Amino acid sequence: MTTSTPDKIPALDGSGKLNINMMPTGMGADIGVVQASENLSAGDFVNIHNSAGSARVRKADATAAGKEAHGFVLAAVTSGQNADVYFEGTNDQVTGQTPGDVFLSTTPGLGAAAAPNSAGNVVQKIGVAVSATAVNFERQPGIVLA
Repeated sequence: MTTSTPDKIPALDGSGKLNINMMPTGMGADIGVVQASENLSAGDFVNIHNSAGSARVRKADATAAGKEAHGFVLAAVTSGQNADVYFEGTNDQVTGQTPGDVFLSTTPGLGAAAAPNSAGNVVQKIGVAVSATAVNFERQPGIVLA
């Protein structure tokens, strides 16, 4: 647990940035801490769901309504552990992206350049790839194909 001490100069973290807990309330990334209901990989787009009255996070999946992307994770998390879920910003833990629109994939946790097109799939634009390794997450509502 990090504590703050008045009148001290903060150090940068391993990425060369100020640690988010050094920032005033309301400033910084829009993050929620949610327990994972399955193993998550760094860069996964995730869905928050109700599990017996508690919020849980799992991989988002365009093959099923109700599993639309609500955010993403930047670090791998084991099932049962807490995950930092980012609700906006740049997901820089992805690979193989094509610059332009990104849609939720039928491969759980991933984004794709093309929207799924099979009946029952969910078409959800989740952001814009600015490079092969970075997606600016911009959640949109999903539409289930008939």
